[in-house]
Amino acid sequence: MSEKISLRNRFIQTISIIDKEMTWYFDSHIHLSDPAYVSDMEFTLKQMEYLKIKACCVSMDYKNSLQTLDLAEKSNLVLPFIGIHPECANEGIENISNLIESKHDCIYGIGEIGLDPTYVNQNDDAKKQNQIFETLLSYAEKFNKPVSIHSRKSLDDVFQVMTSYDTKHALLHWFDGSKKQLQRAMDMGFFVSYGPVMIYANDKQALLSKTDESQILVETDGPVRFSKCFEMKSGQISFIPSVIFCASKVLGKSFDEMTSLLEKNSNSFLGI
Repeated sequence: MSEKISLRNRFIQTISIIDKEMTWYFDSHIHLSDPAYVSDMEFTLKQMEYLKIKACCVSMDYKNSLQTLDLAEKSNLVLPFIGIHPECANEGIENISNLIESKHDCIYGIGEIGLDPTYVNQNDDAKKQNQIFETLLSYAEKFNKPVSIHSRKSLDDVFQVMTSYDTKHALLHWFDGSKKQLQRAMDMGFFVSYGPVMIYANDKQALLSKTDESQILVETDGPVRFSKCFEMKSGQISFIPSVIFCASKVLGKSFDEMTSLLEKNSNSFLGI
């Protein structure tokens, strides 16, 4: 009987070692706490467990940040980021500030934060975006947290703001700048991420080929919908292996080499 127990214990230890040595996939930017995922959440979490995917779950506003924290309690594969998206900059900063102060030990990062002129409708909207962006960057530095940055049509402004902040754990998600802006991002130490669009967009593949390998991440930005081969389906975390496969082909690496590189980069971004 004792021999059976001993064999069982060795088996459990072996499985534990194998699990720790297995390479993990990372979705560096996804809105898993979005209502679009609620009905299939149990399946999604099981999928993440089966596929060995961890997700940086970003938030839009205070209410959504609470939902992100609740979701993270259901699975340790959900890495919670809380913050205020530039679209929601009119909601104010007090609640999210208090939340970060009280939950900084529970969160992995601050996001989604940033700038976007698309949501500037009144004279003071841009000012509010900047104030919230800089306030949340300050919290990220205070608690040594990575940040996930929204920079649509505002890359140069983001660069300017970030000259006053630490960029070594900052991600420009869904990078969509020029080659010149990409080089500046590399020089400043930013991570940049590429998503499902890269699979069918030559310009994104060209940008990836010019990106420092140590600063590349991948994402889905779900529930954004994708065209072409994705047939306008909402971004699912299961898209990540396809994005990795595409990246491996662009960079001339094997799938396993690309996966290992991205795991290393993701851990570096997260500071773990």
